[in-house]
Amino acid sequence: MRTVQLRRYTLVEGEYDAFVAWWNEWMPKVRPAAGFAIDFAYGLPETNEFVWAVSAEGDADAFIALEETYMASAARAEAFAGIPQRVADYNVSLVTDVCA
Repeated sequence: MRTVQLRRYTLVEGEYDAFVAWWNEWMPKVRPAAGFAIDFAYGLPETNEFVWAVSAEGDADAFIALEETYMASAARAEAFAGIPQRVADYNVSLVTDVCA
């Protein structure tokens, strides 16, 4: 069993390129090291949107526990150190597969 978290962001106006550069530098390192797989990442520069998904083995409770550990990690803190707020709106939730 895998649990998937869909992460949809509206970025601060003018920060799209900087956000994508930062994301590409850090997320492929810190998320997998914390036990997550990055399932996909897509950007919509014309609307300042960024959509991506991470997943991990286990049920929702296991995912939430892993996420809590990641959020408190030194690696995550390093990735965000000195970075300005580039996300204006977050929509983050666990999702279910509905494909037959």
